[in-house]
Amino acid sequence: MINNRLLAVASYINHEKLADIGSDHAYLPIYAIEQRKVKRAIAGEVVQGPYMAAVENVKKYNLDNKIDVRLGNGLEVIEQNEVDCITICGMGGPLISEILHNGQDKLTNFPTLILQSNIHTEAVRNKLIALGYMIKDEVIMKERKHVYEIIVAERNDRGVTYNDIELKFGPVLLTKKDEVFYEKWLREYHHLTTVYDAIKSEEKHVEKAAEILNDINILQEVLNIEYS
Repeated sequence: MINNRLLAVASYINHEKLADIGSDHAYLPIYAIEQRKVKRAIAGEVVQGPYMAAVENVKKYNLDNKIDVRLGNGLEVIEQNEVDCITICGMGGPLISEILHNGQDKLTNFPTLILQSNIHTEAVRNKLIALGYMIKDEVIMKERKHVYEIIVAERNDRGVTYNDIELKFGPVLLTKKDEVFYEKWLREYHHLTTVYDAIKSEEKHVEKAAEILNDINILQEVLNIEYS
């Protein structure tokens, strides 16, 4: 029923009550309940169509008594201290960050956050730090030609800090640097070098060229490659 991306997210769920924000067809909450990863769940959806699909799916699996499907925007579908785990999957990093920012009053009990972004994951890491979280684990994976990143975050009760490189690439992913990590950032590296070579001699693009060159230098360092 659920794809590899959501299976990877589900592998980190071992809680009492889950809130899946942007739940679509409620596949993740249904799986989490059936696999006894949680006792109860909330499936939150802001769009009427997917909300109705989630309602029907929960009925289909006879889980009405364990999964509460709620229509609402972001974390407004949950009450304070109601859940101990929140998943937000299948969105861009800036949107996930916005959801966390707008609903930060629902994070005062520091539920575990399992966040899967499609793009611009750096925005998620920056927001997590601002909200008092630390990054416990990270996964980068590929499915159907798309690269996804998963972040597992918990309360930062140890005063952990991250530098700019760690926020951009992921503190845990930097220690792994697996095949998908290299594929993603090599693609970005080749894109930037192509753009830089095209504009580096144009006076009107001098600031942009300098900015891109700085990004290229950072990628060289992270990927341990040379730019000629």
